[in-house]
This record gives sequence, structure tokens and C-alpha cells, in this order.
Amino acid sequence: MNLDELKLTDKRKAICQRLDLNNSDEILSYYPFRYEMFNEVHYSDFKINSNVCFKGELISSPSTFRKGKLATTRFKVLYEEEVILVTIFNRPWVNNVRSNETITITGRYMGNNKVTASNYFTKDVIGEIIPYYPLKEGINQNEIRKLIEYTLKKCEGELKDILPSDLISEHHLIDYLTAIRNIHNPVNSDLLKKAISRLKYEEFLRFYLSLEILKGNTTSADKKKKEFSEVKVNDLIDSLNFELTEDQKKTVDEILADLSSNKVMYRLIQGEVGSGKTAVAMIGLYANYLAGYQGALMAPTEILAKQHYQSLKDILEPFGVRVGVLYSSMDKEKNVKNAIKNGDIDVIVGTHALFSKDVVYSNLGMVIADEQHRFGVRQRQALKEKGNNVDFILMSATPIPRTLASSIYGDMDVSTIETLPAGRKGCKTYLIKKNSIVDIMDDIRKKLEEGRQIYIIAAAIERLDNYNAKDVSGLYEALKEEFSPYKVALLHSKLSTEEKDSIMKSFNANEFQVLISTTVIEVGVNVKNATMMIIYDADRFGLSQIHQLRGRVQRSDYEGTCYLLTDSKDEDVLKRLDILCKSNDGFEISYEDLKLRGPGDILGTRQSGIPAFILGNLIEDTRFINAARDDAHRIMNDQQKKEYRIYYDKIYQNASKNFVS
Repeated sequence: MNLDELKLTDKRKAICQRLDLNNSDEILSYYPFRYEMFNEVHYSDFKINSNVCFKGELISSPSTFRKGKLATTRFKVLYEEEVILVTIFNRPWVNNVRSNETITITGRYMGNNKVTASNYFTKDVIGEIIPYYPLKEGINQNEIRKLIEYTLKKCEGELKDILPSDLISEHHLIDYLTAIRNIHNPVNSDLLKKAISRLKYEEFLRFYLSLEILKGNTTSADKKKKEFSEVKVNDLIDSLNFELTEDQKKTVDEILADLSSNKVMYRLIQGEVGSGKTAVAMIGLYANYLAGYQGALMAPTEILAKQHYQSLKDILEPFGVRVGVLYSSMDKEKNVKNAIKNGDIDVIVGTHALFSKDVVYSNLGMVIADEQHRFGVRQRQALKEKGNNVDFILMSATPIPRTLASSIYGDMDVSTIETLPAGRKGCKTYLIKKNSIVDIMDDIRKKLEEGRQIYIIAAAIERLDNYNAKDVSGLYEALKEEFSPYKVALLHSKLSTEEKDSIMKSFNANEFQVLISTTVIEVGVNVKNATMMIIYDADRFGLSQIHQLRGRVQRSDYEGTCYLLTDSKDEDVLKRLDILCKSNDGFEISYEDLKLRGPGDILGTRQSGIPAFILGNLIEDTRFINAARDDAHRIMNDQQKKEYRIYYDKIYQNASKNFVS
């Protein structure tokens, strides 16, 4: 049901919009992130510094003392003939509780009949399991609980279980309705575990079945072998002003073997930031050209498309390859499209404009998508369909371990470039537990005096209400005088393409020494003289995203420096950011990101028609993964079973509906 069909109040509709919940399925899939279990601890079992939960009678009126912003409330309760002194912080409304009232206390026992409470309840919650949901400012737990309770009652009759009955029986799963009820309002811990198991398994099953559906017969299609001169390919490689690493050579060999095979290539090239994936792709495009075919390289941004265009033009044009570029805001766009159609361009570089309906290719034989996670599956497929059995390469600078890549990408061949080109010094990263550059100003000035350039990154463009983070506009106004006599530039996604291009060209030419920017510079920007990066509110970024960003300051043989600034006091957040200080290994970092965030953002599945994981974890849930992957194959291969067909059709419908057009 959509929000109108649910007949939600305006207030509940507003909550759904804030949480990006568009229908009943999404509301019921807004799962708790933790539960509080109220198991009574008897006084005889109280141990110092242990967690306790008990129900007692209030025998003294609460009294509250204030010191600055801190409110401390104390009161006494009688529990199992013992008088317990309870202290609770920043809960002044406890004063509303009356003497002789029975309340439930949770907290930590400090010894000497003293308890520091974490929470209190005026009703009897002993034996209950209370869910806690992710919140946004202005929304409280009770509002979400009531929204989900209302939606469940409204939809209960429509929550049919379409999971094939033999899979339910084989894996000892509870039915869907019972699982949904108990993940939001668990009857007991046993049913909660069963609910999580059922919903995790089905997340993985939908994921793997969607992958099978969306891949279709990509890897089994036949094509005509591409014939090209390996001597000429080697001549191009010899002309490069750098030597390929062993990983690059191996990947080139794999690409050339795919091109000369009668099977359509469907290959992922994953590698570190700056590992040389583009050079490998260029060699593949040249071999494809020698075989008589056009090639297309798709980049996620105009800045990166122009950069790729210039690089390919400089290297390939001396070998007779006509290189063009296409993006939606360019002049003479029609002339470029005509040249593509007439075969007057051999390699075309561009953005999503490459798969526009009015772009017709003369003889497209190879497509490469750079930073593939930024394009939906449907977008990549739309470009691939511009030719007949086109060879296809996806490139990603968010590498994951090969076994996981095989698990996620199924039958796709995976090439991995781990070694960086000779001379790259990498980047040292430091965590600053303050969202300010005050403590590192000496380092910044020293770097500028050495003639180096600096990136300063913020999460927001402008100051926003309810979003307590530094913004680039505010930083620019605050810092442009601070860095005098050095020049400061401002860059963000709301600027026009011409403005962004002009700023990047000026920065590349060292006309500006400090660039204050959003993550628009994350992908592909290559300014070798920029060797320092400062990231405000680092806790708001994913690990892989920060690793991508700091890759901008390790583009030369000069060691880069990255400072991560944060005001967060959360130990888990600080531990997560510390991973970046200890490791410069993209594989290790993306692995940690997968553990923490799941694959949706990292792999681009959220814009692809492939369901994201809410409960499932690719690292920890191998039992569910293996079972679901096998069952997805079973459903694909046995469409004669009515239940399998019904389930397949449902997943197919959802996958197709969620394609990015």
C-alpha cells in the first residue's frame, strides 16, 4: 500500500517522508537497530559495575540538581526489602513520578545500594523486549513504534507468504507474518531470533535471485572473435612513459583473451585508487579499435569524462585512433552524435549522454563503465545494447576481496590490480578529535610555503537546519582571509559545468592553492601538486569514500597527508576512523565498510534494481548466503514448480520496477 492507501495522518506522512518510507513494505522493513531486554535481576545477584533491571516502589520524592546543562535527579526505591538510591542524569521529568508508585529501573549497580540508571518506566516492563529504531531529529521512538503498529494492523490481511513452502520447511523458517510481528514486537527472545533468521535468509534469496534475473544471459552469449595485431598492441604499451605493473600486465592479458574469445566479455576490473585501471582499459579499447570496432568509455562526471578524453587523446591519436567526447551540456553535441553514427569517431568518452536514445553507434564493440557503482544496472545495460554482443568492462576503485566479489557479482570475471605504480608514496592519515583546523594550522602553512596545494572537504554545500555539519560556503567565507596571501577557491555540485571546469583548470594550474570542496572531487580529479587533504565531519563519510577522497593527494611521487576532523565522542565511530589511519589498503578498508554498512552504497546495488541488505551482513552471514545462493539457482532452474514460478515472477517484477532509467 502507498501512503494514501494507508490513510495516514499528516503527521505520520511527514515522518515517513523524513525517513524516506514510501509504502507499507518500506515501513514494515524499517527494522529496529537494537533491542532492550528487561530480564529482572534479583538483589542477591547484584554485582558492582554489572547491568541490573528491577521493579521497585518509589519511597522518596525525586530531587533534581542542575550544574550548567547537566541535570542530576536522585530518588530512593524499595526493592526486595532493600533501599536503593537511584541517580539518573538529564531526566528532570522524573519529578512527575509520585511516591509509592511502582517503577522499573534499568542501569548499572555501583555498590553500596547505589544504582546509576540508564532508563526508567512507570509501567511493568519486566519480561518485555523493547525495540529501538534509527531516528532523525524531531522524531521519537514512540512515534515510529505507533506508525509501524498501525501499518501492521492495516496490512495484516495482505501479508501473504510467497516463499516456496519446501524452502520454509527445509530451513526451519517461521512464516512471514509471524516474522514481521516479532521483529517489531517480539513475544520472546526465541521468536525474535527466528524472525531475524527468516528475514535475513529472504533478503539474501531476493538479492541472489535478482542478480540472476538482471544478469540474464550476459555471460553465456556468443560473439564473433575479435582479431587484432598483438604486435601493434605491444607497440602502444612500449610507447607509454611508465612501465605496467605485474597486475596490470596480467589484467591486460585477460582482457585481450576475452576480446579474442567467442564469448562476450563481462569483466570487473577492481583496484586501488591510482592503481592504473584506466591505462589497462585504454589498451583494451585500442585492441578493440584494431579489430574494427568502436569503443565507449562511460564516466560518472563531466570533469572525469574530460580528463579521460584528454588522456586517451594524447596517447591513442598518434596511433591513428580518433577520440571524441560527449556530455549533455557541451556545444556542437549534434556534430559529435553524427560522427559517432557515421563511424568518424573510434573511441568515444562521455557521461550518461552516451546511452541517450538519439546516440547511434556505427559498430560498437566494447563498453567500459568507470566507477561502475555510480551507474545503475539499467544504465549500463542501455549502453551495452547500443551494439551487438558488446564486450563489457566495469571498473571500480572500491575493491573487495576476490571471494566476496565472486559472491556478489556471480559469474562475472574479476581482475584485481593491487600493486601501485612505481614511485607512488601513498598517504599518511591522522585523526584529529576536534572539528577544527586550529591545531594543524602550522602544518597547513608549511605545506603552502613548500608550494604545495590543499583540498578542504565538507559534507554540505550550505548551512542547513537540523544538519550540524560544516558547509563549504561557510568555510570559504571563514578561511579565504585566513590563508592570505594564498588564493582560495570554492567548488560544489550546484555550480554550472563551465564554472566547475574553470575552477579545476585553475587549480590544476596552481592559480588557487586551497580548494574548498564537497565530494565532487572524489572521483578522478588529478592534480599532482595537491598533497594535503583536510576532511571536516569525517564521521559523516563512509570509509571507502574517505579512501577515495584521500586518493586525490597521492597522485605523484610526493607523500600525501590527510587529516580527519571530527567532534564525535562515539567510541565506535573513532575506532572506525582509526582504521584509515592504520591502513592505506583499499581492500582492507572496503572490507571493513562492508562489515559496517553492507554492500548497497559500496557496490551500487541500491540504484540497480537489486535489493539492498537491511539485516543481512555479507561478512557474518555465510550460512544464509550459501543457502540463499543455492536456492536462487534452484528457483531459476526449476520454473515448472508453481511456487517457484510465483516467487520468481514477484522478484522479477520488483527488479524491473526498480531499474534506474
